[in-house]
Amino acid sequence: MTTLKLVIFDCDGVMFDSKDANRIYYNHLLEKFGFPLMDKKEEDYVHTHNVFDAVSYIFRKQPGEIDKVHAYRQTLDYTPFLKYMLIEPDLKEFLQFLKPQFYTAISTNRSTTMDAVMKMHELDPYFDLVVTSLDVQRPKPHSEALHKILNHFQLASDQAVYIGDSMVDREHTSGVDMRLISFKNQELPAEYHVNSFLDILKLPLFQG
Repeated sequence: MTTLKLVIFDCDGVMFDSKDANRIYYNHLLEKFGFPLMDKKEEDYVHTHNVFDAVSYIFRKQPGEIDKVHAYRQTLDYTPFLKYMLIEPDLKEFLQFLKPQFYTAISTNRSTTMDAVMKMHELDPYFDLVVTSLDVQRPKPHSEALHKILNHFQLASDQAVYIGDSMVDREHTSGVDMRLISFKNQELPAEYHVNSFLDILKLPLFQG
């Protein structure tokens, strides 16, 4: 088996339980423009897609409002929404185990909010590279971000593993034939399934 050298993380649903934050944020946009709150299908969609796709989806019946929504969104301070993002309790312990033996990176569909998230939880020292939807032309589920990360570290896909929680992540990794660790989603097709970060340390990948 090729030696593992790089661990890549999704943000929402993996590093953080951010469903409440996403729900409150996107419902705020809908309320601001006088539209009904999201239904369950819309909540699931915005949780796994980038902000441009998410806004287009929840305002799909009001396409004329979308440019106005983005203009308003860019003036909106995300800080009040950060308190609704709950960091996984063993994330930092897992990151401390990984460093400095492994490279670490994030591939996320978050955009302008990612810097604030990282700073609030003091995560910058733990990661060598963060790629958001603003850093690529084709965000997840396209695999461009993973190509960017692999090229940065000059590694092959079998030297890395991705930790994700959704079919968007499965498609993301399939594009580069990268192994996927499914986080708290037993139904997701993946090479490995875990319910916590410390469970990952028990996987064969980390027993070499």
